[in-house]
Amino acid sequence: MTDSTQKTASYTVPGMSTEDGGRVAEILQDRLNALNDLHLTLKHVHWNVVGPNFISVHEMLDPQVEAVRGFADDVAERIATLGGSPKGTPGTIVAQRSWDDYSIGRAPAIEHLGALDLVYSGVISDYREAIEKTGDVDPVTEDLLIGHSGQLELFHWFVRAHLENAGGQLSTAGASSEKEAAADAG
Repeated sequence: MTDSTQKTASYTVPGMSTEDGGRVAEILQDRLNALNDLHLTLKHVHWNVVGPNFISVHEMLDPQVEAVRGFADDVAERIATLGGSPKGTPGTIVAQRSWDDYSIGRAPAIEHLGALDLVYSGVISDYREAIEKTGDVDPVTEDLLIGHSGQLELFHWFVRAHLENAGGQLSTAGASSEKEAAADAG
């Protein structure tokens, strides 16, 4: 990562080295980028969802947007607490992300939900990896990430409930791209 968080921090929280604080701040910067991207993606879906399930999906997404925006604020403030400088600009998200931009425009609700299944899967998997990396070094950050992860998993379940059949199979199982998941769901 080209972020200078670790190099410029002259302090961190008591009981942690500035090097460890910098490493945790870098991990958190990746989560901040993902959260900022996720809240914008959710709002994009909110604006572009159409079809018979429009209103239910449209209204389901607003609380998710607000919660994810709050998670981003939590993460940014933790970065600052660790002595780092959180970066929340669109350019930072684009330059530092390891994922592609959300690929679905105006589409039926079920197609957006199929694509969101993959989006949430990626965000949650990366959250679990961050939890693992921070646990031994910074249990406060680990706790923060665990709390967020539980809520993200709940939101993911809300999405998946629309994609599951009576036998428990997801229509998006095996999809490897948003467009493929959208097509499978539709």
